[in-house]
Amino acid sequence: MVTIKGIELEDLPALSQLYNELMGMPTNEQQMKKMFHYIQQNGHYHVLGAFYNGKLVGSVMGVECMDLVGSCKPFMVVENVIVSDQVRRQGIGQRLMLQIERIAKDMGCGYMILVSGDQRKEAHIFYEKLGFKDEKVQGYRKHL
Repeated sequence: MVTIKGIELEDLPALSQLYNELMGMPTNEQQMKKMFHYIQQNGHYHVLGAFYNGKLVGSVMGVECMDLVGSCKPFMVVENVIVSDQVRRQGIGQRLMLQIERIAKDMGCGYMILVSGDQRKEAHIFYEKLGFKDEKVQGYRKHL
């Protein structure tokens, strides 16, 4: 049975392992804990976990961003989408994404945005099935 709920402090070690799978490198768990405390106090971050028989197997983070353009509706940036290789293609990612979308709608967001590495073709098909459109925008990232 799969349950989608907010990540809690005691879930961070398992979340760190998922992020290792996502990024291919270890997460600084001490820094992660500090950032998590900040996220909990700031009402604009939403970190959800998918728990399969009590074990964390997937996660997504949504960040509500304020906007000053047009009707000034906020928008949501979706990041760190991961479902463990062991349980993919069982609808878990879809449930995570639908839940973060519900949160975005409840917050009055006008749209959601995400970026995905060009090489992640399977993920692109998944996002398109969920209604995300490939609008051929150019993305830029500057590592600091």
